[in-house]
Amino acid sequence: MRSKVILAGGSGLLGRAVAQDLVKMGWDVVVLTRQPQQQLAINPILAAPVRLVYWDGAENGPWAAELEGAAALVNLVGRSINCVFTPKHRHEILHSRLRAVAALGRAVAECAQPPAVWVQASAVGYYGFAGAGHCDEASPVGTDFLAEVCRQWETAFQAACPAKTRPVILRLGVVLDAHGGAYPLLARLTQFFLGGAAGAGTQGFAWVHQQDVRRVFQQAILRPELMGVYNVCAPSGVTNALFMATLRQSWQRPWTPPAPAFLVKLAARYLMKTDSTLILGGRVCVPRRLLAAGFQFDFPDLAPALRHLARSE
Repeated sequence: MRSKVILAGGSGLLGRAVAQDLVKMGWDVVVLTRQPQQQLAINPILAAPVRLVYWDGAENGPWAAELEGAAALVNLVGRSINCVFTPKHRHEILHSRLRAVAALGRAVAECAQPPAVWVQASAVGYYGFAGAGHCDEASPVGTDFLAEVCRQWETAFQAACPAKTRPVILRLGVVLDAHGGAYPLLARLTQFFLGGAAGAGTQGFAWVHQQDVRRVFQQAILRPELMGVYNVCAPSGVTNALFMATLRQSWQRPWTPPAPAFLVKLAARYLMKTDSTLILGGRVCVPRRLLAAGFQFDFPDLAPALRHLARSE
């Protein structure tokens, strides 16, 4: 019986959590990383029984032999989008993803027994800024930069995944985690009475609790009937204004006036060093295919999810 899972990009916040879950389930976990010794020093969770193997995210090497006979390949590789979208950053965001998929595809193609399933991360940014409409997996691709990144990422994956390997694409919403990502910053702003809506506040906010994301990855590996594209977001879609109002309630803070769009743009660029479109843009998504497959969310509703995160800080 196959027992090994290969995790590319497993040293990030989500990757470490997924690795920990897989170890608890009895899998042998191999994390592909550019800096094995450094990651081991700063992330003790990646110590034995997790095995760290060097790769450069672009070229084949000794790491490729790890894929032979593996139960699953999970790819989370990609430069963070939490930055200002300068031409240099745009190039890095796109090509870090395409290079990794191409390298993994070449390695899988050389396997006599390729991984049984390849779970590929993507994002609900695929749908662009969809306005008030609800996006499901059949909705069209958007036209902005991040939508194009997701389109090329998924297209490269579909070309790289061999016929013998079950393909799964997980379009992730904003993963809410008390220990990293967007939530800690939003929580701090709210605690200091700065938790107002961003701009008009009508933009969608496709969120998901990290505990549910981890369970989706587990099921994508374990359930052979899961195949194709899945939105990984809570079924209760909200706007930015409703998200921030619920966040204020979780911290027992009063109503806070919204931040005008021009102030959000200035703060995003010069204080937060991120792109304002990540705050002022958005979409409401529904996990239609996950629900149809019988997946039950631990946190389907926003208020209990935010209360849980507030207690976890």
